Amino acid sequence: MSEQATSATWKDKYEGAEVETLLPHRKPFLFVDRLTSVKDHHTEGEVTFTDDMWFFKGHFPQYPIVPGVILVETMAQCGGAGLVATGKVPQGGLFFLVGVDETKFRRQVRPGDTLRIEVENKRVSTRMAIQHGKAFVGDELAAEAEFRCVMGPAPSAT
Repeated sequence: MSEQATSATWKDKYEGAEVETLLPHRKPFLFVDRLTSVKDHHTEGEVTFTDDMWFFKGHFPQYPIVPGVILVETMAQCGGAGLVATGKVPQGGLFFLVGVDETKFRRQVRPGDTLRIEVENKRVSTRMAIQHGKAFVGDELAAEAEFRCVMGPAPSAT
């Protein structure tokens, strides 16, 4: 099915609480504020790292930067939200990051920076997704990585 034929089945933008309907993550470990573009093979989103975020207190307190692992997690969350928004994976399921390759950190991300994330779907099945993400501050590339996630079932209510 072409992108144009399927695009009517989902929204192309999600904000705030709408993002929470797409991901199992919650604050303080939700790192996507909004999805700005959702297409069949490509998702874009944003997050602003505020100076009161928990990891800044211990990650170089005199010179706080966003840890690289958080940047990778941010790209993976954005990509996962796009997969749910497009219906490629069911809502309510869990995503488990199982591999990260070709990761490069090109620019520090500091408190107050807004990160723009672009994620391309490389391969998606009902059990696994392989995606490539890029994260920018303004027009400057901050980080990029290829990552793999396996999908698990939605947790049962207890």
